[in-house]
Amino acid sequence: MDKIALSALDLAPIKKGENTASALARTVKIAQHVEKLDFERIWVAEHHNMEYIASSATSLLIQHIASNTSSIRVGSGGIMLPNHAPLVIAEQFGTLETLFPGRIDLGLGRAPGTDQLTAMALRRNNLNTAFQFPQEVKDLQRYFSGDNYDAKVRAFPGEGLDIPLYILGSSTDSAYLAASLGLPYAFATHFAPAQFASASMIYHQNFVPSNTLEKPYFISCVNVIAADSTEEANFLATSFYNLFAGIVTNTRRPLSEPTQEVIYKGIPAIEQAVQSMASCAFIGDGPKILPEIEKFVNDHKVDEIMATSYIFDDEKCLHSLSLLKEIIT
Repeated sequence: MDKIALSALDLAPIKKGENTASALARTVKIAQHVEKLDFERIWVAEHHNMEYIASSATSLLIQHIASNTSSIRVGSGGIMLPNHAPLVIAEQFGTLETLFPGRIDLGLGRAPGTDQLTAMALRRNNLNTAFQFPQEVKDLQRYFSGDNYDAKVRAFPGEGLDIPLYILGSSTDSAYLAASLGLPYAFATHFAPAQFASASMIYHQNFVPSNTLEKPYFISCVNVIAADSTEEANFLATSFYNLFAGIVTNTRRPLSEPTQEVIYKGIPAIEQAVQSMASCAFIGDGPKILPEIEKFVNDHKVDEIMATSYIFDDEKCLHSLSLLKEIIT
């Protein structure tokens, strides 16, 4: 395995017994920790109407993280562009790049990051905006371009700034788009691994070099739960599995303490659904995880691993990220 870049994704989950303020403080603590580990970047994701996720105001959270770190890149994984006017996003991220030069990433997704009723509230009843996603990405590129100086509509701040764009996806549609635009591509393997292999193949086979990239750059976001022993990692992972069980059964719960057995044991439909969602998770100690990651990276031409760790105990979460760095280095 060639040298692989490492980064982190955090959704600012509100744990059992926590409030929003403590969840946001935890996200900052994770950002500061991975900065010390020399991770490439930390991203936060836009979600709405989710009681136990605190990252809905994504641009504000990026500003908060960047203010409390000094060098790590900070960005969106992602901004759900159909929820916003591209001009507003250009201005917001232009402001962020002005405040934190050379440190801001803009990852873009086409999904609403929520349910249909909330999507209607966000989009003022216009549910067709997802179909406009390719054009709106191009609109953003134009707003950031220094060649937009004679346009009737311009982004200030934003115009002429070097703000890297990333296409995010959980299906093959996004792979085609990222390839055609010559942009880096980040896949949500951490919750939607089913089309990951196909998306990687499509992206690499169809990539068109651009002013942004000469060759493909592929990020895979994966669940990582590393510990000093595989036995301990499997125990810590029950929090992650139980959280996913709430997602697949639409009975969302906060991230909770690990349990001796998963709460859905003996219910085949839930067991199968959770296993499918978590099929690209790396759980164990270093000797177990390293060959799994090496095979994963080589098989799918992954350039960067973006780790997310649903571990209830804060210190064990930070330790997991430290172990990942040791494993990969």
